[in-house]
Amino acid sequence: MQRLTSTSTPSPVLRSRYDGLTILLHWLTALAVIFLFASAHIWEVLERGTPLRKGLQSVHISVGILLAAIITGRLIWRLFTVSTGRSKQQPVAMPALMKAAAHLTHLALYLLLVAQIILGFLFRWSQAEPFYFFGLFPIPDVFNFDSIMTKTFGSLHNNVAWALIIIAGVHALAALFHHYVLRDGILRRMLPGSAGRP
Repeated sequence: MQRLTSTSTPSPVLRSRYDGLTILLHWLTALAVIFLFASAHIWEVLERGTPLRKGLQSVHISVGILLAAIITGRLIWRLFTVSTGRSKQQPVAMPALMKAAAHLTHLALYLLLVAQIILGFLFRWSQAEPFYFFGLFPIPDVFNFDSIMTKTFGSLHNNVAWALIIIAGVHALAALFHHYVLRDGILRRMLPGSAGRP
């Protein structure tokens, strides 16, 4: 008799750190969020109507559009890596409560990022003024909002920005705690280049 051979699919290799594209998109997101939050508060102290204030607002809008593209790319890449098993990491021992908190924090960050991007577009469209991506091309107005909604969208955009920066700050502190206190290599997984290697 012929010996039966196994045709089972081999288990995916567990990674010790994230892939290069995931790391790149993560840090681009972080830099964009920091710039957007800072620029929105810097122009508040600038005199209205000045070229510097208008220029900063224009760059803020363009970086916001860029962030929308980055988050879209992150979500698509995340779905791909999860479905193909490429995102599987080597397990790190930690309490179940800490692991649940980490998952909830990541989910909250993604939801807030998506909400903030949507609110940014709605806020600009409600102002009924054309806006551009780094002066290269205009973003079409796909809605016809009443200007009375501008204040509502603006307020929500500001509140979500504060929630996002607070939770991102907690996320960063947790990463530093893992790195310097627990020393479990969690932070190194997301560091670029040789800095992320054990």
